[in-house]
Amino acid sequence: MPPAPTVSPTVAVVLSGCGVNDGSEIHESVSLLLNLSRHGAAVKCFAPDRPQTDVIDHARGEPAQGESRNCMVEAARIARGDIQPLEKLRAADFDAVFFPGGFGAAKNLCDFATRGADMKVVPEVERVLRDFTDAGKPIGMCCIAPIIAARVIDGATITLGDPSDASRVAESFGATHEPRPVNEICVDETNRLVTAPAYMHGDAPIHRVDEGIGKMVEKTLELASAAATA
Repeated sequence: MPPAPTVSPTVAVVLSGCGVNDGSEIHESVSLLLNLSRHGAAVKCFAPDRPQTDVIDHARGEPAQGESRNCMVEAARIARGDIQPLEKLRAADFDAVFFPGGFGAAKNLCDFATRGADMKVVPEVERVLRDFTDAGKPIGMCCIAPIIAARVIDGATITLGDPSDASRVAESFGATHEPRPVNEICVDETNRLVTAPAYMHGDAPIHRVDEGIGKMVEKTLELASAAATA
């Protein structure tokens, strides 16, 4: 008999703007999309349809005074215009969900960047994470994004790279933090959560960041396939 046809996974990617200092980290986002493409995944991008917390002039590394930008409109630059508001994302429509990092994850998806251990997660982001977790569908995250999972998912095991103030905050939420080098991942089989440090190792070369994100994508899709056939 011929082998059964392979069904391509359908995944969601949650972006938070465009640019390391006020949105989704572009290298991480492109690496994520590239690795998903290599695995034949059908991808749909989403972002909050709301103003960014701030706008940073990336050439100067300073706030762009008087400027306001919309998270989804900016994230559409990365998605090549194919993007929908986060409120339309439903776990029932996808096999997995991915969150790249960048300060947008800590500013626009939650307020960790300004409130630290007192952070709150944007309600739509929390809903998405709970929906995927409740459905037994895997979640892939990198860089600072796993701090959101630490806040929302009870008993999550994550990596944020080396021990740091951020990892200590995650542990204060009841999460377990496992240090990892830039090209390795942390797998929480119980919660079907896969995390990679990416640019939490800020001086890492881009090819090493890509190696870790590639492993995160591969493992997350493996968990998605296992869940689909269970």
